[in-house]
Amino acid sequence: MSATASVFIATSLDGFIARVDGSIDWLLQAQATVPAGEDCGYQAFMDTVDGLVMGRKTFEQALDFDPWPYAGKQVVVLSRQGVAVPAALRDSVSISAEAPADLLARLSATGARKLYIDGGQTIQGFLRAGLIDELIITVIPVLLGAGRPLFGPLDADVTLTYVETRAYPFGFVQSHYRRARPSAA
Repeated sequence: MSATASVFIATSLDGFIARVDGSIDWLLQAQATVPAGEDCGYQAFMDTVDGLVMGRKTFEQALDFDPWPYAGKQVVVLSRQGVAVPAALRDSVSISAEAPADLLARLSATGARKLYIDGGQTIQGFLRAGLIDELIITVIPVLLGAGRPLFGPLDADVTLTYVETRAYPFGFVQSHYRRARPSAA
């Protein structure tokens, strides 16, 4: 059985996950408005995840977080250029240049059941390959005007089934979708 691939990400109201230069300062500012103890479902989501697949830029940004946010999870960083992995993370972080389908098949064969896919280009690659099963997108009430978009070009439509939306009193709106499955004929 193949692992499922899920996205849990925040975007600006105009659909950007980072500024043009990769900065997420706007997101960190918005998180400062979230009441203590509220994580918008992040820990519950992480508790269901066996491992993460992320792009190099996302990994390098996550290295600045203290503590490391993915402790106890295996992380695969997609990169064709190679990435410097700190010694403290070498047991839990690996680098791969595999295509999304090949990586998903390999991780499934090692027992992975649910993978968290993170990073704009990585998410877009998995979407183009038809491998994203679930999207949980939290919209932050800020317009950036320009930046790195969550979504990019696709070869075909990706039809989704709406699951639910939750509006938080501090302005975040989180929508949950699953990939639509063709009905049996």
